[in-house]
Parts: sequence; structure tokens; C-alpha cells
Amino acid sequence: MNPIRIVLADDHALVRAGIRTLCESLDGVAVVAEAADGNQVLELVKAHNPDLVLMDIAMKTLNGLEATAKIRHEFPRVRVIILSMHGAEEYVQQALNVGAAGYLLKDAAVPELEMAITAVMRDEVYLSPQISKLVVQSYMQHAGAVEGPLGMLTPRQRQILQLIAEGHSTKDIGFRLGLSVKTVEAHRAQIMERLSIHDIPGLVRFAIRVGLVSSDK
Repeated sequence: MNPIRIVLADDHALVRAGIRTLCESLDGVAVVAEAADGNQVLELVKAHNPDLVLMDIAMKTLNGLEATAKIRHEFPRVRVIILSMHGAEEYVQQALNVGAAGYLLKDAAVPELEMAITAVMRDEVYLSPQISKLVVQSYMQHAGAVEGPLGMLTPRQRQILQLIAEGHSTKDIGFRLGLSVKTVEAHRAQIMERLSIHDIPGLVRFAIRVGLVSSDK
């Protein structure tokens, strides 16, 4: 039987090393590549055609939720398990809404990692036991769109919000996304209007609260 081929995505090298060690302790699992950000994981999925991606949420430039959505759209056979420190319902709903097959808390034991991998490879959804059943019920009722305040923003606006929260200048954001400075400024104004947040520090706090970036970025 061919091994389950996995790409790891986390912007902390030590965390990736630990997850790789855990994965390689499992029978029938092979880690084929590691990514430090969302854009890199997309490139590695295209290059290696893995069976599964273990994906952190808070990564620079392109976060794990947006990367998961792109993977599920462009490579629908590739499963994604979100690895996160956050067990709040909002995070889990967002992950499932963008197509993640599983949501595993980072303090999970090795047997749970194995159960999660086995489950999603059977086309099942796996959630860590600590996550309430209410999360699943809520998701089934509201599946199909990003929930909460982020649902008021377009994918492009969420991407620009993340870059703003990471400290990038308007000029740098425009360069990264192929947009003019005026277009980025227009998006920023729309983001502020839709969220009723009217300063950059407020946008940063919001991005941290909803998981687009982590507080140590």
C-alpha cells in the first residue's frame, strides 16, 4: 500500500519539526514537503500532489484559511486538516466553510493525529474531541459562506486586511498583489466601513481576534 503523502504548513520551524517527527512515527505516512507560508504551500501542493495538507491558520501573506480554500478549489482531491491552538467555534466554522476536512488542536496526542489522518482519508470529517458538538450543528445549519464579521469581506479584502495587520505598507501591499496604491486604499476604506473600524490599530486587533494573524506577528 502506498504511504499517505503529507505536506506540512506552519510558519514556525520548530513546530514543523515536531509535527514531522510525529507523522514519521506513524505507519504508512510520509512527509514530502514543508511550507512556511500560504503561498509556499500552494506551490508545494502543485509540485508534489500530496494526499493531505496539515495546515496552520496564522501564516504570513496568505493565511491557512485562504490557502485551504484555494487548495480545495484547485486541487479538490487533496484533503486539509487544520492544526490550531484555537478551539473557539468561530475558527472551526471558518475552517469547515472553506473546505477543511478536519480540525485538530495542537495539543493533541499522537494517537489523535493518527485518527484524524485515517478519518479524513476515508472522506470523513474529524474534529478534536474538545470541540463542542454545537460546532458541527452550527456548521450544518450555516454551511456555504464564511461566518461572522469576516463574512462581510470579500476574499481580496480579507487578504488585504491580513497584510495590513502584518505591518505591510500600502505600496508594498499593492506590489505584492499587483494592485495600484489607489486600489489598495479603496479596499482599505471599504474594509473599515464594513467592519466599522476606522484606524489601523483597530484593524490589527480585529485580525488577531478572528485568527487572520497571530498576536506574536
